[in-house]
Amino acid sequence: MTALTAEELQAWVEETSRQWMRFIEAHSAILSLPCDIRETSSVAQLLQHIVAVELRYAERLSGLEPTSYDQIPCDSAGAIFEIHQRAMTLLRPLLKRGAEFWETPLEFTTRSAGKLGAPRRVILVHLLMHSIRHYAQLATLVRQHGFRPDWEMDYLMMGATREL
Repeated sequence: MTALTAEELQAWVEETSRQWMRFIEAHSAILSLPCDIRETSSVAQLLQHIVAVELRYAERLSGLEPTSYDQIPCDSAGAIFEIHQRAMTLLRPLLKRGAEFWETPLEFTTRSAGKLGAPRRVILVHLLMHSIRHYAQLATLVRQHGFRPDWEMDYLMMGATREL
């Protein structure tokens, strides 16, 4: 049994990101909420961090030079999520690659952990789960400030039906 494919995991991240973009566009004050997750001071900076990780690792997996953080916007939901879309576009053709590609290690330098190496599949899973993890933290934070996300975020909802 294949528990979860990379395509399914990417679809969950894309749906989660789409819902957050819609919600934040409807409640733009969320961007300026204070936030101390991952050395950020606002939700806008947390979202910048989420999409920066997506883009920079998608670029590494694609053999491209990673975009610098200062080139990644955090001034509007549209600008932030445009970066997310760019990252997902880079990933799609890579998912068609064979096992050899995904087992090949990459060496890279991170902003917080220095120089690391990992198989491409580990980097891909990190890229996708990193987003989901921070979106879960964001859900708690916005609820604490009176904003209630209006969609189900659990992976179960990606394939669940209400009919039995």
